[in-house]
Amino acid sequence: MSMQEASAGKILEQIQAGYLLPPLSAIALKLVELASDERATNDQLVWLIEKDPSLSIRLLTLANSSFFSGDLPITTLSRAVIKLGSQKVRLMALTISLRGAFPFGKVEQFDYELFWRLSLYRGLVAKALARSSRAANPEEAFLGGLTMEIGMPVLFDLLVKGRPGQFDLNFEPLEEVLEKEKNCFGIDHRMVGAAALAHWRFPTHIIDCQRACGQDRASALPPLREICRLARLFSQTLLKRDVAFTTFFREARRCLGLKHDEVQEILLSTFAEVEEGAKSLRVEIDKEKDLLSIMEKANAALAEISGRIDHGNECRGVLPTFNSINQGEKTVSQTLQAVAHEVRNPLTAVGGFARRLAATLDPDSEAGKYAKLILEEAQRLEKALAGMTG
Repeated sequence: MSMQEASAGKILEQIQAGYLLPPLSAIALKLVELASDERATNDQLVWLIEKDPSLSIRLLTLANSSFFSGDLPITTLSRAVIKLGSQKVRLMALTISLRGAFPFGKVEQFDYELFWRLSLYRGLVAKALARSSRAANPEEAFLGGLTMEIGMPVLFDLLVKGRPGQFDLNFEPLEEVLEKEKNCFGIDHRMVGAAALAHWRFPTHIIDCQRACGQDRASALPPLREICRLARLFSQTLLKRDVAFTTFFREARRCLGLKHDEVQEILLSTFAEVEEGAKSLRVEIDKEKDLLSIMEKANAALAEISGRIDHGNECRGVLPTFNSINQGEKTVSQTLQAVAHEVRNPLTAVGGFARRLAATLDPDSEAGKYAKLILEEAQRLEKALAGMTG
């Protein structure tokens, strides 16, 4: 074992033992322990929560928000615990405490606000994916998505902060970031995250979401890990211009069997909930800016689709020679069929999303006008595709 590996192993042991970590609320940690005890009563949970007035207020606020789908107003902690159940209260307390354990704003090269903004979107999308597919518990999926990259700020605080120029911590692409961290420190932020969540007594299946799956997978992932992977794929569209908007739709269908309209509803519900979730977790969100960013990716997908349709039409317009007419007609037909097959699903995904988005936005707003333009372009391409294959 090399000195770097020995040092990395020692750091992970210290993290899992609780050293080197930002402290979570002692009340929240005790609440996790108590909520996991089948003998614990609701009165015991309420008594413990009342010890932390700030936690009490924020739990009630969160319980009454659409964030956790409360049906009727909840005015007391007793009702909150009865209504939500000890498991959901435990997860809510963990979420609130986790956010409060880290700084706000930007520290040196690490942007905590961007980190939590992306984490919140991952949590919300994971929750919506779980709810729609029924493949996992929605609240656990939210926590799994929220904490997916939690090792990153911990690693920054331990090994990067105060060492300007020695290591440039980036958010993407994940595989390159993990490899760079491993080469430099002997550990990566996913390993750090798993050790931290273990110390904070997070459920094992949520800790398991820290395992990186890589680009190529020989077998299917457990449902919760798959959902969190998809949620992370969506969050990439808020950062990277070269991520295809339609990839999220394709993967959600392939992995969870979700149809285009179900994925569209997931995205709409995410943007409907994000501001309230941000307020509860004290995360800065510019919803319209993020929505415009997503629409830019949708528009880029339309541009790619347009190019493929144009290419198909060019092939159709080529006149064959007398000697190759039969083969030429066959080649053109195959080309048109291939183009139609490649663009029909992504065009349906983008067009459907733009159609539903345009119906929900103020038509005079910047986002509303942009959605209308995307919808018009999608409709134009739908007609072009129909004409090409007709």
